[in-house]
Amino acid sequence: MTKARITALLDAARGKRVTIVGDAMLDVYLHGDVERISPEAPVPVVRVRDRRFALGGAANVAHNVTALGARAELVCVAGNDPSGDVLRRMLGAINAGGRSVVTVARPTTTKTRVLARVQQVVRFDEEECDDLPDDDMKRMLAAARRAIDQADALVLEDYNKGVLSTAVIEAAIAHARTRGIPVVVDPKYRNFFSYRGATIFKPNRRELEAALGAAVDLDHPDTLPATLGRLDVEHLLLTLGERGMVLASRDGGVYRASTTAREVYDVVGAGDTVTAYLAAMLAAGASAREAADVANFAAGVEVGKLGAATVSSEEVLKAYDAYGGGEPER
Repeated sequence: MTKARITALLDAARGKRVTIVGDAMLDVYLHGDVERISPEAPVPVVRVRDRRFALGGAANVAHNVTALGARAELVCVAGNDPSGDVLRRMLGAINAGGRSVVTVARPTTTKTRVLARVQQVVRFDEEECDDLPDDDMKRMLAAARRAIDQADALVLEDYNKGVLSTAVIEAAIAHARTRGIPVVVDPKYRNFFSYRGATIFKPNRRELEAALGAAVDLDHPDTLPATLGRLDVEHLLLTLGERGMVLASRDGGVYRASTTAREVYDVVGAGDTVTAYLAAMLAAGASAREAADVANFAAGVEVGKLGAATVSSEEVLKAYDAYGGGEPER
């Protein structure tokens, strides 16, 4: 891709509307210092000096969509609890979900990380992962349909927290297909084979191997096309960490892109950034391969930041220049 083409796509993405349906969560970071071991148990005592909140999961996808200049509408659930209040307030600040956050009688999914300087000491999760009750699911579906009606692209962001049941997945994809908009899926194992008809299906290698129950031989020419056929999606984008990503398409084409990261500081949230950029680029008129290339540059920027972070269009263009002004290697 030329810089002119990337610039044109990033400009075209501004103002495009991306609906994200999935598992939102609140990330809490407690930063402090360790100066002693607890007398109660052989564990470090962290003296907390700073508390920081961040949008996680589907909410982080929405945050990245807005950071690149597009518009996000997040359809998710949150509890009637302090974490839910924080999540709603943060989504309101980026104009990404004031109408579509469904209040439910379960705790807001919250992941709290305790860090001593930059080293993570422990993480504890507050969550409920069963599928939503029928009444809550109906409210989710109604909110999803309203948001999809106004969207230029749809993201289904699955973290196995109960929002994306098979019924929600199938209804959302069917509604998006009637409107002719692209669908990007970031799956987890529970409903891995329920996303038929998606435009781009984006697992990482561990998720794909867990779903298939076997190791994936990426060097065998039949592996990815066979997997693509089994999933019944248009494109399979397999993310490979430090090895970049590989895109397999229904026409038989397989495209490999090496990582563009100059420095890997923290991989948390990189997949969310890729998902956001894929959807925004498709909404802007990019091909699947073009969307994958731009998302690859965005991921290379994100992994150089601490925790779940956003990546701007300007940072993507700088990463393109730093990489040498050309495509990632095939």
